Amino acid sequence: MRATLLLCDHAVVAEGKLYISGAGWSVTGPDPAPSAIALKLDVPWDLTNQPIEIRLRLVTEDGAPVLQAGPAGPSPIEVVARLEVGRPVGVPAGSPIDAPLAVNLPALPLAPGSRYSWVLEIDGEHEADWHLAFSTRPAPAPPGSATALPQ
Repeated sequence: MRATLLLCDHAVVAEGKLYISGAGWSVTGPDPAPSAIALKLDVPWDLTNQPIEIRLRLVTEDGAPVLQAGPAGPSPIEVVARLEVGRPVGVPAGSPIDAPLAVNLPALPLAPGSRYSWVLEIDGEHEADWHLAFSTRPAPAPPGSATALPQ
């Protein structure tokens, strides 16, 4: 299966198409801001008409899951979805079928000056290019603090 992922400010799927706003960034923050992941799958013909599980996990630079506080204690930040892609009428047999998805995310409190990745798994499998890496800007220096100038 082929997957194309893009970080953006907002995404919507309408009439089988992805509508993306503020796309293509890889640096955010340092303050939390809403974001989105635009995802387009090319589903092979033989995988249509059956359930597919999609999982997006947020991990740190070293691959550890990013945790968020919750009522049952800390839990990983992840998005899980199940979909089934049908075969449209008139599409030649054997053709891959487009499956656009939009995942809009709330403002996540991420550490400033850090590196993260959204990692995609499809039916428990992962490919090397199924990830979106991004960085958070460092926190601004407090007012009145001295900063070293480059020499």
